[in-house]
Amino acid sequence: MNFHIILQILISSIAATSVMTLFSYAVSASARELYKEPVLLTYVLSHLHLKISPNLKNILAWVLHYIIGLLFVIGYHFLWYNEFLEISWAASILLGVISGIIGIISWVILFEIVPQKPNIDFKGYYIQLFVAHVIFGVVAFLVYKLFL
Repeated sequence: MNFHIILQILISSIAATSVMTLFSYAVSASARELYKEPVLLTYVLSHLHLKISPNLKNILAWVLHYIIGLLFVIGYHFLWYNEFLEISWAASILLGVISGIIGIISWVILFEIVPQKPNIDFKGYYIQLFVAHVIFGVVAFLVYKLFL
């Protein structure tokens, strides 16, 4: 893997994760609900009784959020590079849908792990999360394609 491809993947993942997060924050504000993935990750980390400061848990949550985005884009790259999927709008939406399903399943598991679930509208959160991942897939595609 050359430097150009690494940069392509990194920038695509940062852009896609950032736009997805901005969407989640906007929906959270407009719905007056807690739909912010980094905040919810901090909540989960806080209930795992890690021996680190609250500030470090917050930073770790943001880092984990971006690492997960990077892993998704690495998966997209593998599928595009090996021509399992074409680099297209339709494929990006499909990848976003699949990512959304994976995201929802992951959050259901995370919320089952913590002894006390957050006080959120779970149905609204999962709908928002699904749409956010479709946006993620489209942004990842657009930025990735810029590097071709």
